[in-house]
Amino acid sequence: MKRIFDGLKVIDCASFIAAPAAATVLSDFGADVIKIEPPTGDAYRQTGFAPGLPETEHNFPWIVDSRNKRSVAVDLANADGREILRRLVSNADVFITNYPAAVRRKLGFDYATLEKLNPRLIFASFTGYGDRGAEADKPGFDTTAWWARSGMMDSVRAAGAPPARSTGGMGDHPSSMAVLSAILMALYRREKTGQGAEVTSSLIANGIWANAFLVQAALCGATFPERKPREMASNALATFYQCRDGQWLILAIHNEDRLWPELLACLERTDLADDPRFATKPDRLANVRALIDEFDAAFIRRDRDDWRQRLNARGILFEVAAPVTDVPNDPQALENDIIVPFADSDLKTVNSPFWISGEQKVAPRMAPELGQHTDEVLREAGFSTAEIARMRAAKAIV
Repeated sequence: MKRIFDGLKVIDCASFIAAPAAATVLSDFGADVIKIEPPTGDAYRQTGFAPGLPETEHNFPWIVDSRNKRSVAVDLANADGREILRRLVSNADVFITNYPAAVRRKLGFDYATLEKLNPRLIFASFTGYGDRGAEADKPGFDTTAWWARSGMMDSVRAAGAPPARSTGGMGDHPSSMAVLSAILMALYRREKTGQGAEVTSSLIANGIWANAFLVQAALCGATFPERKPREMASNALATFYQCRDGQWLILAIHNEDRLWPELLACLERTDLADDPRFATKPDRLANVRALIDEFDAAFIRRDRDDWRQRLNARGILFEVAAPVTDVPNDPQALENDIIVPFADSDLKTVNSPFWISGEQKVAPRMAPELGQHTDEVLREAGFSTAEIARMRAAKAIV
């Protein structure tokens, strides 16, 4: 079956996580993605075994972000290695990198150099803090540039509480969609003009965009209220409650006039309808602490799944605070192909988050071993068997 990006050649010369993940999504729709790695391997290969992460025999970060790709292990500090990259770029459609600008210039794969080799090339550059300014060369991770610098880390904590840590890749995967969008727009432009382009994005830009709701308030000179702990939330119908089994859920009731009696019936607390403290919406807001106490006492009487069934039956908007271990078996995720099986493994993986009618994604293939496709890709690029052997002996490739 022909796919939308069959024949599209993509060079993934990046690491950690947003830039390579954009290439992964292109591969889901048929693009041929060549992963450029140093002879020692992309450092991201080691991330899954770092202390403090979930423990498994499988290198889970590498699995999700490197599926479908072909690995070429090449030393770009070696003249032969740089020639390999130039040869590959000359026939590529897209080049993706997040190497520091100084490294790109030193090794000869900055946009100004590669554009001369291939004027139709879409060069996607991703950085931590943007291309200009005093911090342009500062390294960034999503926990620093996306989460902390954007104001999100501070915004999700109650006043006086310590800042909250982000989860692994929490900002990188959304940011990869910005990289992907820029690439797709540049490819569309190339169809009209025949010209390639450099497209750029950064973690700080994506973090501020993710937090745009509150950042725009700050831009408008807003005064921000004190962020209160759960027990002192401003609305009892839009906060968290713990269930008997220790699990949590969050109410998100906006149509309060209609759903207030439904909620009370669900909680088996219809007596609260006659309580003058809660008679009207203004009363409920004025006595929010007392109402949260009443709801706490109600929710703690049943397990989460019991509440899920009861709340759903009455059309009350809520959601469970699902442990990540629930997600692999989430029926909605499975029914909607959000979780999909690998074609060549018993494992499953997380699908890219959009679909196109009439287009079928590639059945995901497991991430490559280091240098698994070096010889194959080099032969396709026109290198002879003797040249490949010579470069391997010179340690330019693995």
